[in-house]
Amino acid sequence: MFESSWKKKYTDRGIRKILAKYSEEAQMTQNVSPHKLRHFLLTWLKKQGIDDALIQPYSGHESRQSLEVYSKLAITDTQNEYNAVINKFPI
Repeated sequence: MFESSWKKKYTDRGIRKILAKYSEEAQMTQNVSPHKLRHFLLTWLKKQGIDDALIQPYSGHESRQSLEVYSKLAITDTQNEYNAVINKFPI
């Protein structure tokens, strides 16, 4: 996801420093960890309808079954979808 200007991989510590810097600049109350960022990205890709076969190589998971965790929608997303269609229910 991140590549340095000198074409070398960043260390875990380097990525954490970058995320801390941008979190501070954005005046976020919580820091964003690499794991949270990764989870957010993969969840977002799933919500965009990207097929698991295309996400899997970037996820680091060996199987597509491992991506099921990213398919679970947050309750607020589910509630919003429900609210959008419930009034159309033919009663």
